[in-house]
Amino acid sequence: MTTTAVESIPNHGSHRGSGDASPGKKRVLLLKPRGFCAGVVRAIDVVKIALETFGAPIYVRREIVHNRYVVNELAEKGAIFVHDIDDVPDGQRVIYSAHGVSPAVRERSKGRNLKVIDATCPLVTKVHFEAVKFARQGYSLVLIGHRDHDEIEGTLGEAPDVTQVVSSVAEVEALEVPNPDRVAYLTQTTLSLDEARDIIHALKIKFPHIVGPHSQDICYATENRQVAVRNVAHKADLVLVVGSTNSSNSNRLVEVSRNLGTIGYLIDNSQAIDPKWLAGVENVAVTAGASAPEILVEDVVSYLRQNGFEDVEEIEVMPENVRFGLPPEIVQAIGSAGGAEPVPVR
Repeated sequence: MTTTAVESIPNHGSHRGSGDASPGKKRVLLLKPRGFCAGVVRAIDVVKIALETFGAPIYVRREIVHNRYVVNELAEKGAIFVHDIDDVPDGQRVIYSAHGVSPAVRERSKGRNLKVIDATCPLVTKVHFEAVKFARQGYSLVLIGHRDHDEIEGTLGEAPDVTQVVSSVAEVEALEVPNPDRVAYLTQTTLSLDEARDIIHALKIKFPHIVGPHSQDICYATENRQVAVRNVAHKADLVLVVGSTNSSNSNRLVEVSRNLGTIGYLIDNSQAIDPKWLAGVENVAVTAGASAPEILVEDVVSYLRQNGFEDVEEIEVMPENVRFGLPPEIVQAIGSAGGAEPVPVR
């Protein structure tokens, strides 16, 4: 959504706009922050810079971020996405996705002389470091998250012999550890705040001496987007979350809305909107997961405008100005290739 597409809205403290609608007036409540987080921007930039510096093909292990539009766009530029590191030809250049990889993947890459560029989000790397630290200190680890997610796979690989994954309060009850007084927990960065809170509470009841990270593992962008939905859902008849089905944080935004009693749907783009959803609706809140590009949000808002939702109000719940630098591998690689200084991360 370009700035010109958003109505001029008076400033009301931390919110842009009051959220009060006139009866019968159809309106879009455009949430901010939304869309790309710093880790996603960094990962996408890494692939683009690598392609510009070295040329195609550039191999990428798994989806660089969980968004089909982004993956297709990068594939058109020459990126080749593979499921396993063994699918990359010996000696070729490969980029690890923003979700991170296990030490076993790193070892296989080294054994096949792959030129690795690590686009792991720094906040995921933080969780990996915590897993290694707790394991070395003799703790049993409980990793809160979704077993089939790429991020959990990578973090679990740091200390697989002492780590158990739980994804619900019910699973906490079945946990068994060698020493109940020596247990630590970590979380996936893209969980629901409420879901993580409940599981952590159950863990503290079962293991009163359990310890956790110094600061929460759920990332700032995941939290901010959930808080934005929580603050605006009561003003909306419907919440549309732009994001792909395999995006954990996007799915969590839908859950937040539904848990608050407001109908919510996850959509890849405007074509996924069922016109029946808009029947009798006056206020539609629109947001996007951390891996969804703004162009898809613009597409959705344009569709809603064409269907009678002509008033578009952007509601900023909190500012978000986080930036991450590029990984050293790409800076060094560009320097070795005699290329120009990399553009700063936007």
